[in-house]
Amino acid sequence: MKAGDQYLKIVEWSEEDRCYVGTCPGLMLGGIHGDDETKVYKELCQAVEEWIDIHEQDGRPLPEATAGREYSGKFVVRVGRDLHKPLAIGAMRHGESLNEHCVHLLREERVPYGENEAPTVRRTSGR
Repeated sequence: MKAGDQYLKIVEWSEEDRCYVGTCPGLMLGGIHGDDETKVYKELCQAVEEWIDIHEQDGRPLPEATAGREYSGKFVVRVGRDLHKPLAIGAMRHGESLNEHCVHLLREERVPYGENEAPTVRRTSGR
């Protein structure tokens, strides 16, 4: 296993850049750009190994590994009072806990709260 294998590498299409962009969150800033997804990934892997070499040459510790990380399923989000209240009311309207309500909104990738419009929530589950 190479040292770079402990870091998550992401290659995705960027509409803004009109090309593939490869990044390695947590290890290096910036990214690798190109028209060929496979080539971008190969260049990204090479760049990651070079970043690791630079860290080692400078005597700096490597950042925490990002590949294979386990997640607890819990995180704390501070939203402020102005957003907390409509979220709590929305949860009550749907007969669910605030946690369930926020999970539904996050899964739908649309959180209308805090905007001037009245919230509209679609449910894909049985509710």
